[in-house]
Amino acid sequence: MSEAPIPKDAATVILLRPAKLRGFEVLLTRRPAAMVFLGGMYCFPGGTLREEDCSDAMLRRARGLTPKQAREIVGAHFAPRKALGFWLAAIRELFEEVGILLVSKGNGERLTLGQAELGRMHSALLAKLVNFQALLENEDLLCDTARLHYFSHWQTPPDVATRFDARFFLASLPEDQTPLATSREVIHSLWLTPDRALQLFAKAELPMIFPTFASLRTLADFDTLDSVLREFAG
Repeated sequence: MSEAPIPKDAATVILLRPAKLRGFEVLLTRRPAAMVFLGGMYCFPGGTLREEDCSDAMLRRARGLTPKQAREIVGAHFAPRKALGFWLAAIRELFEEVGILLVSKGNGERLTLGQAELGRMHSALLAKLVNFQALLENEDLLCDTARLHYFSHWQTPPDVATRFDARFFLASLPEDQTPLATSREVIHSLWLTPDRALQLFAKAELPMIFPTFASLRTLADFDTLDSVLREFAG
């Protein structure tokens, strides 16, 4: 019997915004059907933790959470720099997949980013004209890890060929930013309340895997965005 593949560390972001009438909505993105992992499924933006996410250069581009604090949250079996790397990977993946950038200026102040400016930076990143670290340095931006709230931990079962060991985070949509409807890894995206997403899943109209379903089920117990963020603010 062959051994199960070792899961890759990964970070996922559940992006939230207030609903128009009451409650809150969650951003769900659909993967292209041809993708090996989660092809055709609706899920949350995220991806693999890279070595560069834990580099000295990237750690210098972080504010809001220290490596030691990150380790206390995700577990002592991680080195502090790798622990904080989950937050930095989450911010990078969110920007790569849906164009949302959780950053502040080098002086620590939060800033307003126009869609044109975000589009310029996103296009340069996807075209590999610059990597994420260099983009942050060139624009004098810091990853604002305080905007991410640790939510849960999921690991792909041993019988799946492509495995991930993923940390899930919650983040509120910045008021001045709008997610991309599609991108290289997203063919469709939509905002739904957790209850509505679960209803569509029950009718086989919103394909998803269990961690996505379970996350939505947990969020469905909350009435407001503020109550969710308070619950997971620790």
